[in-house]
Amino acid sequence: MWSWVLHRITGVAIYFFLLVHILDSALLRVSPRAYNAVIDTYKQPIMGIGEAALVAAIMFHALNGIRIILIDFWGGGPKRQRLMFWLVLVVWVILMAGFLPRQIGVILSEF
Repeated sequence: MWSWVLHRITGVAIYFFLLVHILDSALLRVSPRAYNAVIDTYKQPIMGIGEAALVAAIMFHALNGIRIILIDFWGGGPKRQRLMFWLVLVVWVILMAGFLPRQIGVILSEF
């Protein structure tokens, strides 16, 4: 149940990020000055935290998506879905442990 909920939440969050990304990229054609102003706001430390949350959402969504594909197309998938969920969480934590120290360094360097 929780993997289903988290998969939907991360999917919606990624969708809204992509929407904002497309809109701010389109701003370049409309007004380069406005585009530069928006890009400057992305250099704030709070946006570094948002980037870390985005990476966390993308990593979980991708790993859980692979788990869902295995459940759907592998004969042993439904029997092992709980094990695969815990495996997704372990791999996600390992990947985040590799990413977060560098990202925290970037966030702290912006102060």
